[in-house]
Amino acid sequence: MIVLRLAIYLALIGIVSSLIIGVLLRDRRYFRLAWQILKFSIVLLLVFSALIFMGRAVLYRMPL
Repeated sequence: MIVLRLAIYLALIGIVSSLIIGVLLRDRRYFRLAWQILKFSIVLLLVFSALIFMGRAVLYRMPL
């Protein structure tokens, strides 16, 4: 869970800084960078959440 929070915080920092730089420099490539960071962080969030869910489902169904 700590890794997931760290990934979210780093993605937010990257998105916000790209948007600020894009507004200040009026360069569209920073907006594209922010969009790519958002897309890949959502994919990472979904994959990581699915792995956590599958791990908990396996542990829950495992007889002791």
